[in-house]
Parts: sequence; structure tokens; C-alpha cells
Amino acid sequence: MLHVYLLRHGETFWNADGNRYCGATDIGLTEKGFAQAHSAATLLKGIQFDAVYTSPLQRAHRTATIASGNYPGIVVDQRLIEASFGEWEGKTRTEFIAENPALWDAWAQEPDHAHAGGTGETAVEIVTRVDAFFNDISQKHPNGTVLVVAHNAVNRFYMAWKLGMPLKNYRQIVQENSSVTLFSLDAQGEFSLLKLNCRS
Repeated sequence: MLHVYLLRHGETFWNADGNRYCGATDIGLTEKGFAQAHSAATLLKGIQFDAVYTSPLQRAHRTATIASGNYPGIVVDQRLIEASFGEWEGKTRTEFIAENPALWDAWAQEPDHAHAGGTGETAVEIVTRVDAFFNDISQKHPNGTVLVVAHNAVNRFYMAWKLGMPLKNYRQIVQENSSVTLFSLDAQGEFSLLKLNCRS
């Protein structure tokens, strides 16, 4: 059985600025974000990882490096990149809903096939790539323990799907910056959520 320690990256400059949607835009960590990554490293200290995987975006890669204790050979996987939020990136939810409320309503009610921000990804596209990643690593590390550092939307969409939730309910799962979630995947892909959003 594969055990996955799943992190969301530390706080970014856009998270700190009214929670602007970062999406696939490559935004750096704040000082608080670096501190959160170091706190995650303390929490994970002593765990022997068989591999560490990260999104290519700097906020995730820097968090992975710190949280893993400078694990050698961190693997960057494009499938872990944050959801593309199209025209919403760089804006707060209040701002982009005011610009086009119908676009947000479509996403909120049926993200499965609605394109985020008009030109971004659908939830099905997101889940498909993230699920393919986890299927691959579960075959590579069938009895292993890995650290995966990714992003708020991709992490929550994947967990919602594996838990059998409607994808439109993904926001009901909370994963704060640099908090730790732990789940397992067995040989049949059965998902068990063991810990969620932990800081201690």
C-alpha cells in the first residue's frame, strides 16, 4: 500500500493579497510561506520518504525542498501544476465575479465541464491528469511512502473525486498553506483519507 503525504505549498504573495487566484501563474512564497514550509519540515521530520514529487511552479518546488529536508532528487511532474484559472488569475473572487457573474455560476454549479475563468481547465481535465500521476506512482512505489507537494485546487479536486463527492463540492475540503494531509492507495486504487489539513 502506498502512503502519500500531500502538502499544499506555503503562502504566496497573491495568497496574502486578498487571496488572488494564482492558478498556473508562477508566484513566489512570502516570508510567512517559507516559515510555513519549515513548520511542515518539523512535522515530517523522521519520516523516511521513498520519493518526493512536486509541481514545477516555484511555490511548490521551494516548499517541497524545505519540507523534505532538502531531499536529493526531487522529481518535478507537470501533472501536479495548479489548475489553470484562465482570466481569473491575478484577481480576487470578488473582482472576477463582479466582472462576469455568469462565468462563476457556471463553474460553481458544474466545474466538471465548465472552463475556469472562461479559458482555463475543467475539473474533469484536472482530475484526469492528477489521477494519472497518482496511478503511476502507486505502481512505482506499491509499498512506499512519498511526499507530494502541489496546490489547493488540484489537491482538493483529486480528493473529492476519490471520496466520491460531486466535483462542485471540492471547496468543502480544506487544505491550508503547508498543512499536511495523509492518505493511502492500495493496489486496486482504493483511497483512504487518514489525516487532513494537519499542522501538529
